[in-house]
Amino acid sequence: MNEIENILMTASPLSLTKRTVLNISYTNIVFRENISTALKPFDISIEQFNVLRILRGKKGNPANLQDIQNRMVSKMSNTTRLVDKLILKNLVKRFTCENNRRKVEIFITVDGLELLKIIDPILDEAETNLTTSLTNEELTTLNNLLTKLRT
Repeated sequence: MNEIENILMTASPLSLTKRTVLNISYTNIVFRENISTALKPFDISIEQFNVLRILRGKKGNPANLQDIQNRMVSKMSNTTRLVDKLILKNLVKRFTCENNRRKVEIFITVDGLELLKIIDPILDEAETNLTTSLTNEELTTLNNLLTKLRT
């Protein structure tokens, strides 16, 4: 078993709270690297993928930048830059609202939807591989504990 002390090569034992925080932080990095690797062949970042999923969830209705930002997993993302990159890849389109010229509406394109159809099973497999060492009961407990830590 790769204890966090071994991974970080610490000489002295860590307090339980520090060990917990480091374990969660390190696990986040491992998960992000694995998901990024799964997305790499599609030239798309985790944050760009998140924007596409948000727009798909709108079921053909437009989203604005604030909508997208509020639903992002990573609140630190530059939503405008992410959308601009997705526009260049023809995965989303941006329109100025006819009724309110200050309002910008963002839609996922057919190409964006098709890309998600390809990526979804690949990401599902990557997520399964990341969690395969835990039982369903352990996953439920872990989810409950992580939710409790955030509240």
